[in-house]
Amino acid sequence: MTTDIQTIVIGAGVVGLACARSLARAGREVLILERHDAIGTETSARNSEVIHAGIYYPKGSLKAQLCVEGRDLLYRYCAENGIDHKRTGKLIVATKDDQIDALRSIEKKAQENGVNDLVWLSKAETLNREPALKCVGALHSPSTGIVDSHQLMVTLLGDAENHRATLALNTDVISVNHDTGVYTVNTRDADGEEMSLTCAELIVAGGLHSQTLGRNFTGMNKNTVPAQHYARGCYFTLSGKAPFSTLIYPAPEQAGLGIHLTLDMGGQARFGPDVTWVDAPNYDVPEERRHDFAEAIHKYYPDLEENALQAGYAGVRPKIQAPDEAAHDFMIADVKSHGLNGLVMLYGIESPGLTASLAIGALVCDRITRQSDIRVASGWSPCDGLKCQTTTRQTR
Repeated sequence: MTTDIQTIVIGAGVVGLACARSLARAGREVLILERHDAIGTETSARNSEVIHAGIYYPKGSLKAQLCVEGRDLLYRYCAENGIDHKRTGKLIVATKDDQIDALRSIEKKAQENGVNDLVWLSKAETLNREPALKCVGALHSPSTGIVDSHQLMVTLLGDAENHRATLALNTDVISVNHDTGVYTVNTRDADGEEMSLTCAELIVAGGLHSQTLGRNFTGMNKNTVPAQHYARGCYFTLSGKAPFSTLIYPAPEQAGLGIHLTLDMGGQARFGPDVTWVDAPNYDVPEERRHDFAEAIHKYYPDLEENALQAGYAGVRPKIQAPDEAAHDFMIADVKSHGLNGLVMLYGIESPGLTASLAIGALVCDRITRQSDIRVASGWSPCDGLKCQTTTRQTR
């Protein structure tokens, strides 16, 4: 039995590209399908671009494991490939005495995750570093940083293409069928032309759309597809010189890390994200949010002038949990959960997905390889190489 292509990755955000890179470097013939006309235009391009240390996540969770592993991989990858990044550090601040216990809980959770470099700073020590800050104390995370996410994605794509991967833009996946070990991916291009491709291995890294693809997946148990929720986060930029030289985070909230201050690679300060649950992805930044932002920011930066906040951009986080539920872990579903060999479905890959992207790519490659070993042992051949190359050219 042969297929058009050995491995298809749906989604060319940072996680999909990291998966494609790992799979291509492992010797697979990989086709990346992206519904938009450019890579990484949704969640991957609409975030804080922070390299997280791995502080906040429950012990033993995929978020904790992959963030810590991914952080180290990402710093090394950026250094080796000339990707703009910076270890800015981060201050997690208590603005009143009753938040100190919350910071101690954060420190304990960080230690459980193997993050042992947090440093307690007194009020005086904190203000010596950041005089514009209002606080009673802080935790300093020296391994937190920032990265140019676009440069990262372009480099990941180039790395994958150097190992024979191919990207097809403007290719929207309508549905997927599974039958006798083969996946048929049904697509539609920007002109409305439909096409079907078969593959032996399929990775769905659809971000906001992974659950939709799961529900339109004939041959897979729909009970394995988690709930789908969206949380919009708005960002406001600060005109003028940044008041801080490091990232500033308040005590975290249930659905996010609070309205924090980050810096881009040019040194401009931006605040966000907030959390608004929405019925469908939209990227509006309501002007009325400016006052709410200012109120939250004044708690740790009292000198902020509200009119210095300018509407920036918004991102939408792919949530598995409902608004009244605690944050859920990444869900990386393979044959053990849905029963289909050669298939990995990625759900709920929100923060720290950017930081964890290289580690997620390595994990997905490992799982696919293990499943492939089982198929090869059974005597099943997944791909006719000549046919793969022909179909790839047509898809582009």
